Amino acid sequence: MDTSKFLNVKILGRVALIAFLWAFTIWLVYPLLTVRSVGAIAPREYVFRTVLGIGIMIILFGKTVTDLLFPHDLSGKKAVVYTVFLALYSLALLSGIVFMITRVIIVYLNTSINSSTPQI
Repeated sequence: MDTSKFLNVKILGRVALIAFLWAFTIWLVYPLLTVRSVGAIAPREYVFRTVLGIGIMIILFGKTVTDLLFPHDLSGKKAVVYTVFLALYSLALLSGIVFMITRVIIVYLNTSINSSTPQI
């Protein structure tokens, strides 16, 4: 087998894995992304999905920061566009993580406030 074909299959496999992880992560956190009122969803129904989605986002963020700070190929210099894109991607990923954690905290606080008030 030609080594260039093997490298193309390997790169395609990596891209497919990352795309699948992103699709799976979006499916996991989708209920918190689409709800207009945070108190409108049933938090117990989506808590495990959201925690797993945020966990995957944190793992992807760690991988991205590791790729940015410690590149695999030390012999060659990385392109400026690659470095800038990776830095912007990591900032966008970090802001998504902060946004999702904030939404989870708001849901938790609304749920605890609603459950502690007596029903008259």
